[in-house]
Amino acid sequence: MKNILIKNAEIITMNRKEKIIKGDLLIVGDRISEIAPSISPEPDDKVIDAAGKTVIPGFIQTHIHLCQTLFRGKADDLELMDWLRKRIWPLEAAHDEESIYVSAMLGIGELIAGGSTTIVDMETVHHTNEAFEAIAKSGIRALSGKVMMDKGEDVPEGLQEKTAASIQESVDLLEKWNGHDQGRIRYAFAPRFVISCTEPLLTQVRDLAATYNVYVHTHASENRGEIAIVERETGMRNIIYLDHIGLTGPRLLLAHCIWLSEEEKEIIRRCGVHVSHCPGSNLKLASGIADVTHMSDMGINLGLGADGAPCNNNLNMFQEMRLAALIHKPANGPTAMDARHIFRMATIDGARAVGMGKDIGSLEPGKKADLAILNLNQFHSYPSFDSDPISRIVYSAAATDVETTIINGRIVMENRQMKTIDKALVLKEADRSIKRLLKRSGIGVSI
Repeated sequence: MKNILIKNAEIITMNRKEKIIKGDLLIVGDRISEIAPSISPEPDDKVIDAAGKTVIPGFIQTHIHLCQTLFRGKADDLELMDWLRKRIWPLEAAHDEESIYVSAMLGIGELIAGGSTTIVDMETVHHTNEAFEAIAKSGIRALSGKVMMDKGEDVPEGLQEKTAASIQESVDLLEKWNGHDQGRIRYAFAPRFVISCTEPLLTQVRDLAATYNVYVHTHASENRGEIAIVERETGMRNIIYLDHIGLTGPRLLLAHCIWLSEEEKEIIRRCGVHVSHCPGSNLKLASGIADVTHMSDMGINLGLGADGAPCNNNLNMFQEMRLAALIHKPANGPTAMDARHIFRMATIDGARAVGMGKDIGSLEPGKKADLAILNLNQFHSYPSFDSDPISRIVYSAAATDVETTIINGRIVMENRQMKTIDKALVLKEADRSIKRLLKRSGIGVSI
């Protein structure tokens, strides 16, 4: 692998001092070797002239469902439980190995094209190995796992599983994929949410996650109807129940956390649980707006995620950053969730949420070479004179401003051309696959 030297760039480091440097960045192998005002190239270096462009840490999406990318536009204008029961669960149950692979590749292509370099992904009940194959081939950094569902009402037969089988399949996938490609791929146990999982399953996940030292990634307190079911079944609110059975801790990543009591927020803070804020999904499903301003003030670590394509309907971190910066201001004032705070959530705080704050999330010598090169020389992001580069990115930039994406020292997109994914083939296969899934699920074609 050739060294990569990026020259003449505006470099947003997101180091402790959040320095912004004009200069060069050298990648040797899979890590950043040097950042300096000027670095002389060696004869074999690949040199990228980034004059007038901006280099940023790759975005870290802390909640994604690659298995749902094929369902984009197939579950619009529904609240969470109807969205799941009427659309998402039937479609997930209809998946086969080929469609899971295509769905993952479609999602990964969109993520890479928008500068996302790390994802926390929750798959469906079956065929998760094919999603891992797509992750491996594409080059994206991922924390992923098969979803676990051993109970629940109105669950299609294709998503119903026995506790022992769910555990065994999860462990088999973990032992095959956790640590793959020198740690680029990691496994996380992924119980869907409390109402889909028996207590024996959750307590076994607790113990296995400790044994293997891996994360648990689940949904919590996204919807008031969901919370009512949990209270009816357990006598406790979501987070109190998770704490009661010993699942809370720094290796737990919770998506959403919209409807929390003060006691639940305190549990999250005390236990070091990480929270993924998903504003686009929360707005589209009418779930609500998480009180991340208060959570942040409490010291809770927050990341950002797009969630799945059928509840967003894209996987665009630029949109998530802008929404997260805007929706909290009416209730908390114009200074709430400022651009730098949001950019931290998308980068270094996301890295901390996945336990990789020492390796990714900022551009510093010794860290993994996960980054994106942006061309902000656009109508929508000018003027540039006397402007805060981070403000330009959070409030003005677009995913299409990403020109080049590098993950683990490997160029996976250059000048908007995908290097690890056959875009034309994926788009063709996506249409072919969703047509098959719609027929198999019984939902049918709407137009």
